[in-house]
Amino acid sequence: MFITLEGPFKPTVIFFRLTNFPAMFLTIMNEILQDLINTGEVMIFICNVIVGIEEEKGHDKGVEEVVKRIIK
Repeated sequence: MFITLEGPFKPTVIFFRLTNFPAMFLTIMNEILQDLINTGEVMIFICNVIVGIEEEKGHDKGVEEVVKRIIK
């Protein structure tokens, strides 16, 4: 975020040629999904979010929760 004449500006997209994108992605995903990562339900690997719940019903709920958080 930085300040402009019209007020604070926070980018909503990642600009091209951003060299630290993988680290930035991991930081953001770790912040959003920290409690699910701590329980072992979710893993972040490079640019992937892995939901590792064995039961189908639980897996569907886990995927739904991950998507809700990312959208939010």
